[in-house]
Amino acid sequence: MKNYTITVNGNVYDVVVEEGASSGAVAAAPKAAPKAAPKAAPAAAPKAASAGAGSVKVEAGAAGKVFKIEASVGQAVKKGDPVVIIEAMKMEIPVVAPQDGTVASIDCAVGDPCEAGACLATLN
Repeated sequence: MKNYTITVNGNVYDVVVEEGASSGAVAAAPKAAPKAAPKAAPAAAPKAASAGAGSVKVEAGAAGKVFKIEASVGQAVKKGDPVVIIEAMKMEIPVVAPQDGTVASIDCAVGDPCEAGACLATLN
């Protein structure tokens, strides 16, 4: 199950979505007072490949969905090389290496949702 906070016309709703539910049932509970900003979604557990995670984080610049993974673990990348491409509002946005290094882990999969600032990969 995943928990989301959704704001519609100033009303804040906590929504719980069950994965694999065939009925499509969604439980929503309205909150009494609107929030100034929605709370961040809980961070996803890192993938198994992140066991040797590097010290340099490759973070998403915008919220969206992982569209494509351009680099693989062990691959050498230069500053500015695309590591992951995210899709937001029908646009493909490259998430690039902040410096030269070697990809230590890829912490996302194609189709995963991501928030702005989420760590998608690490470099050594």
